[in-house]
Amino acid sequence: MSKKDEIFISVDVETAGPVVSEHSMLSIGACLVFQPEVSFSTMLKPISEKSIEEALAVTGLTLEKAERDGLTPTEAMRQFADWIVHNTPENSTPVFVGLNAPFDWGFVNYYFLKYFGSNPFGFSALDIKALFMGATGCTWHDTKSSSIDKVVNPRQKGNHDALDDARYQAELFRLIYRLCQN
Repeated sequence: MSKKDEIFISVDVETAGPVVSEHSMLSIGACLVFQPEVSFSTMLKPISEKSIEEALAVTGLTLEKAERDGLTPTEAMRQFADWIVHNTPENSTPVFVGLNAPFDWGFVNYYFLKYFGSNPFGFSALDIKALFMGATGCTWHDTKSSSIDKVVNPRQKGNHDALDDARYQAELFRLIYRLCQN
């Protein structure tokens, strides 16, 4: 079996709460890690009326806005899958990259499986926090984005807009990846 090229894709989601099957994923932002201008963004219609006020407050989104302006989950996940396939050359593997990847991947995986039938990323994700911990030998406590920022000095900052955050995460990944190369 030959080794496939890996296409790192930074993904961020904004949700109505922390429970994958109960709270809605309201927006997805994604970009190629090494070409962040190649990006994807969409808002999704809610799958339930359940929400956590703090989760909505941090994003500025509302269930009403998502219902009005969002795509159905089926259409959103189809478009995202098409974008991933379009940006993953033949004989390459898309790699999901996230900051606290288990959270974001959990929502994306659930939505892909439920509304699209398969997950183009497969069953794994690369977590930037874990990469940073491995690259620096720091404690888990020191993997907060504010702590990472102090070490790698990114130009961008997170702001809870899914696409902006995906681009910020891509920059963090590139900077940490360079630390690993030294």
